[in-house]
Amino acid sequence: MILTIVIAGLAFSTPREIAFSRLLPAAPALAAAMWPVLPTLLLGAFCLLTMIGLSFAYTDLGTPYTVAAIVAVTLAAAYASHVRLQREEALFHIRLVADAAQKVLLRPLPPRIEDVEIESLYLAAQEQARIGGDFYEAANTQYGVRLLIGDVRGKGLAAVGAASAVISCFREAAYDEPDLRGITRRLETSVTRWSAAFPAQDVPERFATALIAEIPHDSGHVRLLNCGHPPPLLVHRGEIHVLEPTAPSPPLNLATLIGDHYCVDTVAFFPGDQLLLYTDGVTETRDRTGEFFPLPDWMRRQGPTPPRDLLDRLHRDLLTYSGGRLDDDLAALAVQCSNPRSQGRSR
Repeated sequence: MILTIVIAGLAFSTPREIAFSRLLPAAPALAAAMWPVLPTLLLGAFCLLTMIGLSFAYTDLGTPYTVAAIVAVTLAAAYASHVRLQREEALFHIRLVADAAQKVLLRPLPPRIEDVEIESLYLAAQEQARIGGDFYEAANTQYGVRLLIGDVRGKGLAAVGAASAVISCFREAAYDEPDLRGITRRLETSVTRWSAAFPAQDVPERFATALIAEIPHDSGHVRLLNCGHPPPLLVHRGEIHVLEPTAPSPPLNLATLIGDHYCVDTVAFFPGDQLLLYTDGVTETRDRTGEFFPLPDWMRRQGPTPPRDLLDRLHRDLLTYSGGRLDDDLAALAVQCSNPRSQGRSR
């Protein structure tokens, strides 16, 4: 509408030799990109009436040619608007289906399981995607709270299939297997079968790193099995501990090459302690100079912070550090052990 008024004003106020009126067909053409069909037609009709009004003031503007151009452009713009609306509706329904599928695959975690607070963060590198090759899950079992976080080689939607195979297997194995090694062997089998059924075209070998944590009920410790994954960080009385595994365990789908010897570490985990599990997308986030994100140093500067606030800060600082652009998927879990007795007094 503004464009139409400006063109009409210039056409009335300038000499006829300039012939600004010939620009009137541009208005309905622009409207087709934003407006529905009927408003686009009405704007074309308004441009047509404007041109007819100009013809009474200037008889030699070539009105028949401009009128024909306005009619042709308006009809074409109306059809383009119709096609655009159909595609937008189809895209809207596709996004609804994709959102539902992504929520099933990477469902929201409960904020608390027993005496353990859990908060999650997920950022997919691929635009418009909510999930990629990184994954996490939590389960409240008879053996304790069991957590999984991992990263499939590759990124974006191409790695979603392998991630879904791992998550689906963990959701069953976490309740059945009494030992973390048993869970890991079942995850290994699941990834191997999936890779054989759906060979990757973009990478020569599909594998996944994973970290499984088990926090037994009222035990004061956490068990960790690290399959080639970045080591978690433990905050104990304000001190940061990097929990490197005592012996390496093979990533998923590589056990047949380097052996299936899995090492379980036990670490003290008391009320008030906090555990940060993350994927390499966090530590490999780079700034403009190419420097990696210093996660342990960043953790030391945070002080006592609730899990949700910690991940919100991490999200904000990662985007600031990278200049708002992520090159890889990333996921993180902030886990804090609380004291049920102190909670009972506060209530």
